[in-house]
Amino acid sequence: MIRIIAGNHKKRKLQSVPGRSTRPTSDFNREMIFGTYQEFEGKKVLDLFAGTGAFGLEAISRGALWVDFVEFANAAISTILTNISILGCGDICHLYRKRVEAFLKDCESSYDIIFLDPPYDKNLINPTLRTILERKLLNPGGVVMVEHSRKEKLAEDLLPFVIKQKEGKTCCFSWLTYDPDTF
Repeated sequence: MIRIIAGNHKKRKLQSVPGRSTRPTSDFNREMIFGTYQEFEGKKVLDLFAGTGAFGLEAISRGALWVDFVEFANAAISTILTNISILGCGDICHLYRKRVEAFLKDCESSYDIIFLDPPYDKNLINPTLRTILERKLLNPGGVVMVEHSRKEKLAEDLLPFVIKQKEGKTCCFSWLTYDPDTF
């Protein structure tokens, strides 16, 4: 069971994606992530590899202005739509049924906060981060929050953008920011 941790929808229960194809972030890890970064009020958020949509929905509960979800798996898409309906927040978010690479390539928006939580150990972290930075999809002062396997390390060229890292039992969390004028 997944629940909203804080904000307007605190303690509301969300649906999980059926089966084992999607790895939801535990409540404990989400509490750690949202406890580390708490500035969601009025922000535009992008939730990549959205799964259940829990990251973006937590951001909405904490006052985000808008959330775009990007997901390709049918079961996850159905779950995200159900969870949006549970919270009644369909007027402040949009779900894109696209592969993340295709979405980022065509994206003409920029965001204050980007959640990046791809399948573990598929070598998706570094190329996705590079695309976000190269395409200037993160607003000045914005933050990319990344959940990744302990085995999958951030590339050397991305380390200057890291502002914080934490390690869990099976995963790592990295927060990155950059000034688009100097990248």
